[in-house]
Amino acid sequence: MDYKAIAKAVYENIGGKDNLVSAAHCATRLRLVIADNDKCNTKAVEELDGVKGVFFASGQLQVIFGTGVVNKVYEEFRELAGIEESSKEEVKQAASAKQNLFQRAIKTIGDVFVPIIPAIVASGLLMGLLEGLCNLYPAMADSTTYTILHLFSNAAFTYLPILIAISAAKVFGGNLFLGAVIGMIMIHPDLLNAWATSGVEIPKADVWFGLYQINMVGYQGHVIPVVIAVWLMSKLEKKLHQIVPEIIDLFVTPLVTVLVTGYLTLTIVGPVFSTLENGVLDSVRWLITLPFGLGGLVCGGLYAVTVVAGLHHMYNALEAGLLSSVGFNMWMPIATAANVAQGAACLALSIKTKNKKLKAIALPASLSSYMGITEPAIFGVNIRYGKAFISGCIGGACGALVAGILGVQATAYGITGIFGFLITTKFIWQYAVVMIVASVVAFVLSWISYKEEVEEVSARPELTLEDTKENTVYSPLEGNAIPLTTVNDATFAGEVLGKGYAVVPKTGRVVAPFDAKVETLFDTKHAIGLTSKDGIEVLIHVGINTVELNGQCFNAYVAEGDEVKAGQLLLEFDINGIKEAGYDTTTPVIVTNTFDYAEVKQVKEGEITFLEESLVVEK
Repeated sequence: MDYKAIAKAVYENIGGKDNLVSAAHCATRLRLVIADNDKCNTKAVEELDGVKGVFFASGQLQVIFGTGVVNKVYEEFRELAGIEESSKEEVKQAASAKQNLFQRAIKTIGDVFVPIIPAIVASGLLMGLLEGLCNLYPAMADSTTYTILHLFSNAAFTYLPILIAISAAKVFGGNLFLGAVIGMIMIHPDLLNAWATSGVEIPKADVWFGLYQINMVGYQGHVIPVVIAVWLMSKLEKKLHQIVPEIIDLFVTPLVTVLVTGYLTLTIVGPVFSTLENGVLDSVRWLITLPFGLGGLVCGGLYAVTVVAGLHHMYNALEAGLLSSVGFNMWMPIATAANVAQGAACLALSIKTKNKKLKAIALPASLSSYMGITEPAIFGVNIRYGKAFISGCIGGACGALVAGILGVQATAYGITGIFGFLITTKFIWQYAVVMIVASVVAFVLSWISYKEEVEEVSARPELTLEDTKENTVYSPLEGNAIPLTTVNDATFAGEVLGKGYAVVPKTGRVVAPFDAKVETLFDTKHAIGLTSKDGIEVLIHVGINTVELNGQCFNAYVAEGDEVKAGQLLLEFDINGIKEAGYDTTTPVIVTNTFDYAEVKQVKEGEITFLEESLVVEK
């Protein structure tokens, strides 16, 4: 693989240095921030050697090469562009600057909640494991072992506001420990625990000089008020660092930051945003629990659309809120249905397509979706073939409908697909049904709707169907035209099957030499018979004795009985593969009804390209 040539082609097709803001790479992708996306020729980049997918996401142009390739391409790209090496974080910041306020807000929410996923997953898995063991051994629920393990399993949820506060402080550039203090204030034991308010008189406190009262209740079960409070704290802390003299900054800034932020949080931020959050969560629960699973149907159908729009980061906050407020996550099975459906739609293409490049991209992208990573399938394959994406959305809707009807729930968030079985201990067979329904619907619809693109290959754009000549066979191959009598096969050279010529091919493609009907297509796909509208019968036989390959190295894009146009792609073949197998690739083009004509003449010898005049017949 010529890494330098690939890097140069990427560089030129994104618009060069004037259109490049920043560049970095991860384990599999080249990540580029582009000034003007409209100046990028992404289709040309997709066709480059080694490229497995191209898509825009999170303000970046991401070019998928795979491990072991991307780093080599990146080195050549960086040297060619004359740029300094950037970290992934710097590229993310550059990409974020291009996004609008709403996109940045959604991305920020994702940045806050993603880092705490391991803690949530650990607690959720342990919670599910305990429930499963208690179902098998009911007596375990009364043991001290259960008490200790249960303490472990709900620790992350009990102190979730502190985890969120620390993560938010890191994202907003505040002091992590001051952020933790704000989280602690919001669930301090002096406040009534929010999970213990049922049937209890709620204490109140006068605030802002007695203007109104607040409930002295903690913020267990809330996530958004914590994020807003720490954002406010970080802004205030940074401002104080700027204006407070250094000699007293160490004492004054933390004191004022905690005092002001804490009071504003308990008196304004907490009451306002907890009310808003409750409204959002109640709306989501109402939607998901609509009768007959209709809410799941809607959410599952639209989930992949939000991924394309970059809005899916908000679901981490939603799922965390559901876990904190009601103790279970109803959104995970909906996300799983949407993810595996996109994977199944992609899988259908990988099996049905004859395009080797698409097949190589689609199969691993499909498997990735079943592991919970859908971007390669969505952006690398399904969006490019729009019906596949729509099929995935419909499959996701059907799977989510089943999830709503069966009431599937999870004990954590951050895991979907196959690994989701680990956090759905009460709903294992129901969860399996969700995945099966989503997959089958998406696969079938994608399979039915996908039709291989028919490519027209012409080196003569001036040639139109209206001005093709009668009694003329145009070249179906590109290469070197030679007399048929020189072919290394007695049957062809002796013109037993008819007169014509042969081509030593340069490219592994065969196109229709005129408007025709496909009369014969050999099972081994090495030969095809056509009849033109004016009655010329032509056999195109790729290689000598290649029938012995049993179809290996050949792909057909038409079937017997098809009507084809001049220049339409008929066959593809692997020149190197045929040669390595020990066969001659010389391709005879024969007029099999030669005796219907007074003469069959070869028009040209030597270099020939697609749709050049190659044979003429005289009546």
